[in-house]
Amino acid sequence: MRKHAIIVAGGTGTRMGGSIRKQYLPLAGLPVLMHTLHSFYRYSEDINLVLVLPAVDMDYWQNLCTTHGFSVPHILVSGGSTRFQSVRNGLNSISFNDGLVAIHDGVRPFAGQELIAAGFEEAALVGNAIAAVPLKDSIRKLGTAGGSVSCEREYFRLVQTPQTFLLSKIRQAYEVTEQPHFTDDASVYEHGGWPVHLIAGNPANIKITTPEDMEYADFLFRKYQTTTG
Repeated sequence: MRKHAIIVAGGTGTRMGGSIRKQYLPLAGLPVLMHTLHSFYRYSEDINLVLVLPAVDMDYWQNLCTTHGFSVPHILVSGGSTRFQSVRNGLNSISFNDGLVAIHDGVRPFAGQELIAAGFEEAALVGNAIAAVPLKDSIRKLGTAGGSVSCEREYFRLVQTPQTFLLSKIRQAYEVTEQPHFTDDASVYEHGGWPVHLIAGNPANIKITTPEDMEYADFLFRKYQTTTG
């Protein structure tokens, strides 16, 4: 089956602060986004990589690729005003209607080849594969009057990306009008009437959002380099 990956990097990075969007911040000498693309290319050099960026960033990204000699093959697509619209633009750019597609946050550079492979393998069997990890902390649900109630964490999961689907189904799911409860691709898919299938995510597969995340990402990269030589 043809394999595609849509890397969504349309965020403005308001929580990160500074003048550089988080997807372009340097991590071990390369912009975060390049590490993310590398992880999918290392999984398969035959994968069709689609990178969704804000239209105003296209020239900036091309200049970064030239500066760093970045040669991973990918297609550039302009994003929309929301993540939903950006993903839909990415889906519409794929000329095929068969195969599998992994949709991934551009600021998650540590997904790893094992998780990417597991997503494609499970989606080929059951139609979709959503990476998720268990909670470690106790959780409470807030009430309307300022109170809260304890919840059993074993019934909850933290959802990650990649989220991998049969291309034909997720494309059909994205034909609807955007809804407020569409917080990720799985919620759009579920809205289409299909059950969501969870697979074990990777605790190191962090989403870089704050300056503290960048510090942790640097630690993870150094640890990975040390353990793999």
